[in-house]
Amino acid sequence: MLARSITLSRGFRDMRKLLSALLLVMLAALPAATMARPLAEVRSAGVIRIGVNPNFPPMSAYGPKNELEGFDVDVANAIARALGVKLQLVPTATAQRIPFLTAGRVDLALGALTITPERAEVVDFTVPLHTETMSVLLTDRVRAKSWRELDRADITLVNMRGNTSVALLKEKLPKAKVLLVDGNADTVRALAQGRADAMVENIDFFWRYTKAHPNVRWQRLPEPILTKTCGIGVGKGNVTLRAAVDEALRKLHSDGTIGRLWEKWYGAPMTVPVKL
Repeated sequence: MLARSITLSRGFRDMRKLLSALLLVMLAALPAATMARPLAEVRSAGVIRIGVNPNFPPMSAYGPKNELEGFDVDVANAIARALGVKLQLVPTATAQRIPFLTAGRVDLALGALTITPERAEVVDFTVPLHTETMSVLLTDRVRAKSWRELDRADITLVNMRGNTSVALLKEKLPKAKVLLVDGNADTVRALAQGRADAMVENIDFFWRYTKAHPNVRWQRLPEPILTKTCGIGVGKGNVTLRAAVDEALRKLHSDGTIGRLWEKWYGAPMTVPVKL
């Protein structure tokens, strides 16, 4: 059953990659650059439109007051202040990030937009905003200094059903057993209860769930398995706006603002900090 689940997961992942590639090809044929508002136009309008995902906590989501909040929202506000304009947040689902940019519906796109060669042919990227790192979360019950030490038959790794990272577990740690659960909080709960020994995932997105188990001694192995970089999407050829946002991001990194905002929303430092 597990082998079938992994095969299906890989199949869905390959299909998504194919559909994503076809979408990028179609978008590349559109006159996207003519739709991008340059910096002068943004400042003349006095407003910058920034897309954030309304269903992606703690990056961004609707809070108790039914207003968008999160790491991306705080970053968007900081960028607007740096450019001297007001901020207009535009709810933008994951699949809408690039289409909204190419259609000119947003000036910038946030939402953990991983920098890839395929996307770079359709949109431009700023300097890195943050990283996405596959690493290991475990408790003090398991003694390990490297993720490679978890490739043992007596180790149980927890992950979520349908998650594409399950395939990564079987690739990198084939000897370990896998426990599949239904949600983010469930994965951390399984570790806290001792039903699993470790989790391999983008731990930054799971760290806040450890707060529900204050009596557990949590550990994050320092050695990453895989790290990708995310930037802010900008309309293709929009040189002036990208340069201004790059300058703003460099200052936000250098003065520690990005790091503080990350810890505010994720409850721990970024696993692999951005180096500019």
